[in-house]
Amino acid sequence: MKETEIRKYAGLMKELGLTGLEITVENRKIRLERSVPASITETVYSVPESDGSAPAASAPMAPMDYISVKSPIVGVFYAAPAENADPYVSIGDNVAKGQTLCVVEAMKLMNEIAAEEDGVISEICVANGQVVEYGTELFRIRR
Repeated sequence: MKETEIRKYAGLMKELGLTGLEITVENRKIRLERSVPASITETVYSVPESDGSAPAASAPMAPMDYISVKSPIVGVFYAAPAENADPYVSIGDNVAKGQTLCVVEAMKLMNEIAAEEDGVISEICVANGQVVEYGTELFRIRR
């Protein structure tokens, strides 16, 4: 593979926010990897629980208090089925096992991500349209 082609793929990786790409050309595999700058951070939205009398202090959830829903693939996170549609779920929504939570688009295929257990959406960990990696936490569901 020529250097110009490698640079083209490296530019594409940067544009799409990918950290790895494997290309097979004529029985030869080429793997490109890049590190993500430390300035990229995830936005986490959460709603603290309250009895209504006074604002509650937001405390980190203990690991056993929630189910972490992670992306099974690299792609683009979409919270709704269409651009102007309501999101599949919002913070505070009750969800049932098997209910669609979002879509992750990978190579023009829309992959529905479903709840693995019943619970309540307590956090949405990524923004709509954000590129996610394999294993990126998408949601936290309180049991």
